[in-house]
Amino acid sequence: MANGPVYVAGHRGLVGSAIVRAMARAGMEPPLLRPREELDLNDQAKVRAFFRKERPSVVFMAAAKVGGILANNTYRWDFLFENLQIQTNVLGSALDTDVEQLVFFGSSCIYPKLAPQPIREDDLLTGPLEPTNEPYAIAKIAGVKLVDAANSQHGRRWLSLMPTNLYGPGDNFDLSGSHVLPAMIRKFHEAKLRRSRGEDPTVRLWGSGAVKREFMHVDDLASAALQALRAEVTGLFNVGTGTDITISSLARLVAEVVEYDGAIEWDRNMPDGTPQKLLDSTNMRRIGWTPRIELAVGIRDTYRWYIASSGRRADV
Repeated sequence: MANGPVYVAGHRGLVGSAIVRAMARAGMEPPLLRPREELDLNDQAKVRAFFRKERPSVVFMAAAKVGGILANNTYRWDFLFENLQIQTNVLGSALDTDVEQLVFFGSSCIYPKLAPQPIREDDLLTGPLEPTNEPYAIAKIAGVKLVDAANSQHGRRWLSLMPTNLYGPGDNFDLSGSHVLPAMIRKFHEAKLRRSRGEDPTVRLWGSGAVKREFMHVDDLASAALQALRAEVTGLFNVGTGTDITISSLARLVAEVVEYDGAIEWDRNMPDGTPQKLLDSTNMRRIGWTPRIELAVGIRDTYRWYIASSGRRADV
């Protein structure tokens, strides 16, 4: 891993905050951190000035505009434009100031909707994307290609990590923009509280519940990122657990953790998204990384964080 300052872009988010925790656990020097109020990554001039002043040697590019199916499909311009803008500003300034190592974080949504399972890195751009999150996926694909171009044309040692569905402390629990797992945690918790007040506790979830998804605790992604830098690998790497679960089974697991025993209804008029999205993470395991946090354990950890951070009652 390169010597010198480390900059974590997006340190307040799910991935960025996990990187900061992982660095602290590893005994590393505290990284450079700038909240949006101090450094708006949409502002090219300010980003360039920051890089020229601080001269980081390592950059974790974890800043992004993210959200679930509803947010992605509603704010299509925002997800495409803002992510392209943030990525080109940060990566362009990193190239301009000779950043030695950079980790660009993407998403498994970059792969075709009907890609063979499990999905390999070379499945990229072999078929149409899932329409509901196409703008975000296109922006992330552009980021992957910028990393490739920096390596091939300018001799950089940068890499792109494509994680599966992430969850954990720092997640977004706003139902208008959250992903499926944190949305379930909030819905089941609030349903449990409604039952305690004698109200209808029924939880209504989108889709059929039949599609399958792979979930990984964000702290496992952070450990993968540090391991990839130590191994000095470049290019594109999938990062996942290697196992998936139906959304209906996930709902039952979250309900068990939250201790909700009421009814669950599925709204089949709402979209399911991609039928299955399981990553082949063989290449990541070849460099010595393995996920360590089991799904049930991780959900309990995330639920505790949700209760503690929001001030909500865990008991009823």
